[in-house]
Amino acid sequence: MEESYNEWLKSVPANIVGDSLWHFETYRKALYLSDLAWSDCGQLISDVRGKGIAWQLLDSAGSVAANIEEGYGRGFGKDYARFLRISLGSARETRGWYFRARHLLDPALMQERMALLDQIISGLVTTANRQRSRP
Repeated sequence: MEESYNEWLKSVPANIVGDSLWHFETYRKALYLSDLAWSDCGQLISDVRGKGIAWQLLDSAGSVAANIEEGYGRGFGKDYARFLRISLGSARETRGWYFRARHLLDPALMQERMALLDQIISGLVTTANRQRSRP
């Protein structure tokens, strides 16, 4: 059974929670997404038609949080905004891979994943625009 977001939050190690990046809610959701994708890929890999999708999904979902992390480590402003835009591209790619996987995943699960991705995409657009206008 899939754990809820609030349960998942309790399982995150202290060194990640203690990082100032943890305050960025979109980052927390991106990390959660990568764990969900990991779980979902177990189901996709069990069907020959889902194997290629599974690898692409894992890669793109992991890239969302990874690019936020890399950009945050470089400071704020236009450079950070550039990494947030890369992360945004990965989030949109992940949404596309979930859409392609719809034939092998439960419709309710698909709705949950799409809703989470919508939240992540919205948070990335807002934050990237704010960062881009910073000196």
